[in-house]
Amino acid sequence: MIQCKDCEFCEIGPDGRRTFKCDPFINIKEPECLAKWQLIRLDMLVASHQGMLKWQKRLAPLQDKIFKFMQHEIEDLDDSESWKLDKEDEHEHEEGEEEEQKEDRDL
Repeated sequence: MIQCKDCEFCEIGPDGRRTFKCDPFINIKEPECLAKWQLIRLDMLVASHQGMLKWQKRLAPLQDKIFKFMQHEIEDLDDSESWKLDKEDEHEHEEGEEEEQKEDRDL
């Protein structure tokens, strides 16, 4: 098995960073290369997920504040509309009592 540093598809930059030009669908030299390529991709996936979690942790307090603010605003709207609902509920309640009285009379 050849090492990646000896492969023609691997480039090592002046800062020591490795760049892989191999493509598992076109130019993999050995079966082990595919396993290495999968590990590299998995490592990239984990790193991006960790970055996303880091941002989520930073945004969580702001999200909580926004949710509390929106909940407060919705409650204020409900309170401001409560006078309409109270009259409608009373009216419906009165209509319900009248219907019950009519039914009792019919019996």
